[in-house]
Amino acid sequence: MPEPATPVTPTAIKLHRKSRLLEVAFSDDSRFLYPCEYLRVLAPAAAEQEPDKPVHGKRLVGITHIEPQGTTALQLDFDDGFSCSYTWKDLHALGADYERNWADYLQRLRDHGLDRGGAGPAGKARIKLLYFIQLAKLTGRDEEEVELPDAVTHVESLLAWLGGRRPGWQESFAPEKVQVTVNRHFAEPYTLIEDGDEVAIVPRSMQD
Repeated sequence: MPEPATPVTPTAIKLHRKSRLLEVAFSDDSRFLYPCEYLRVLAPAAAEQEPDKPVHGKRLVGITHIEPQGTTALQLDFDDGFSCSYTWKDLHALGADYERNWADYLQRLRDHGLDRGGAGPAGKARIKLLYFIQLAKLTGRDEEEVELPDAVTHVESLLAWLGGRRPGWQESFAPEKVQVTVNRHFAEPYTLIEDGDEVAIVPRSMQD
């Protein structure tokens, strides 16, 4: 991806500890949500730990401390004892190239016979989905248990995956069309989805 024409700097940084996501807005009006796992396994210094294979087993890793490094970088301390400094340029690139980077990382795990860890059998997360009113009619069921793809880690990615399961489902599962709860608590787009969770999806029209 081409580099920004002018150096970008962060305008806002927020750590969502419960969801294990770092949110960063940049001066070019971009905004990225970084899973802590993503930042940990693709950290600039991470490859030095195990040069012959990808860092793995970090699905449940969290960030414990954030410390600006002058005006050019951000140091992140993780709860597994790892620390790394990310320049604004590197951090912006990690956000802009998230989908490609994450797909490449998951493929490397498969190539080495490794998994992300911290979930059910073989590292796969299984959740219970509850559908209401129109969504129950659309899916043909009130509830189901599903095994999530590795790329589904939070509410936003869950809705995108559900919308792509069948032709014509995308609009019904659009974020603006539904309200989501995780374990009976109202969820936001970045709320983490984990193994064993109960996720209820309610059409907003039901609440109008």
